[in-house]
Amino acid sequence: MSKVGAVIRREFVERVRRRSFWVMAMLGPVFFAAIFLAPLWFARGGGLKRIAVVDRTTTGFGLAVAVGLESTRGIFVVRRILGGPGVEDSLAREVGARHIDGFLLVSDSLFETGAVEYRASNVSSLEDIALLRQSLGRVAENARLERAGVNPGVVARAQVPVTLRTNKITRGRVTGESAGQSFALAYFMMVTLYIALLLYGVQVMGSVIDEKTSRVVEVLVSSIRPFQLLLGKVLGVGAVSLLQFLIWGVAASALIGRRAVLEGQLTDRGQDVGQVFQLPHVSLATGVVFIAFFLGGFALYSAMFAAVAAISSTEQEARQTQTPVTVLIMLAFFSSFATLANPESRLALALSLVPFTSPIAMPARWAAGNVSGIDVAISFALLMLGTVAVTWVAARIYRVGILMTGKRPSIRELVRWVRA
Repeated sequence: MSKVGAVIRREFVERVRRRSFWVMAMLGPVFFAAIFLAPLWFARGGGLKRIAVVDRTTTGFGLAVAVGLESTRGIFVVRRILGGPGVEDSLAREVGARHIDGFLLVSDSLFETGAVEYRASNVSSLEDIALLRQSLGRVAENARLERAGVNPGVVARAQVPVTLRTNKITRGRVTGESAGQSFALAYFMMVTLYIALLLYGVQVMGSVIDEKTSRVVEVLVSSIRPFQLLLGKVLGVGAVSLLQFLIWGVAASALIGRRAVLEGQLTDRGQDVGQVFQLPHVSLATGVVFIAFFLGGFALYSAMFAAVAAISSTEQEARQTQTPVTVLIMLAFFSSFATLANPESRLALALSLVPFTSPIAMPARWAAGNVSGIDVAISFALLMLGTVAVTWVAARIYRVGILMTGKRPSIRELVRWVRA
């Protein structure tokens, strides 16, 4: 074990000393900021819109449109102009000179059929167009109700939207976790596990291929068994990943503490956005499940990446050979979205039991659904059995391939290495 410890220490120290490790440690908070703050940033409005209203109506309905738009947040009606010759050309020149953002052509058809025309320099902003459509629809609806003798205020009170509060029940107890928080936690765990498994698995592969191409491995295997070398590499890189997770966790905690302030600075609609994207609550049990399945999945895929590097002679060849392993991780990630929609479905259950998909599917299912501890234990036990089996096969390939150079071995040769 002292030899394995020496390999672990070497792999850990070598990576922690690299500048790339600290760059990734610094990019972690940026990644968290993008997840939590990007929705708020994109939800910001495009600023105050200066709009002129060209009134072509015969009933004075255009005045009601101008008043309704001016009372809408984000829209400022510059003036209301009666339709006439040359009015549209004059307003188009004002739009070109950026004196106004656009103008509306309002006629009686808005009241009758809902048809209206908007001319502006920018008609590609879906948010602005939706705001205009909503405001005009509200004005037209009120006008139709008044003509029919119905009080618009009574209708507005009857149409007050229902506020549906959601609370998750876990193991027979109400946790107070909303639907937005549950989704955010499951999605966040899926993305983090996918990136971590792929990133650190490739690091194990890179370490093996570097030692193999530089012939250093020939010196190492003279004093340490190949399996001990493989075990030390996996554990060493795993320790580096846990340290980086710790740094990211501290940064995420600091960011979460400042999110309320940042919400007020970024948008005045943070409450609406928060209904869709809410901060997740990470319990101790969730943290244990996350770490346990990450370590199991990391050991599983790292052994596969190490075997890929062992049968490759160059880094380019290793990157080509790693495609099946990468596809497995991608399959585990994308298929795990099924656990978000229905964590109790047969597909979600199967994904959480298969060792190649459970490292991502089971934590997501735990966060999104109501999974018992027995289910988690069975999934983890199957993951450990799969990891042992894959590691055994990978170690037998590794012990022979680590010293082989030249032509890439065939499937028959790999089978012979495993059976030897």
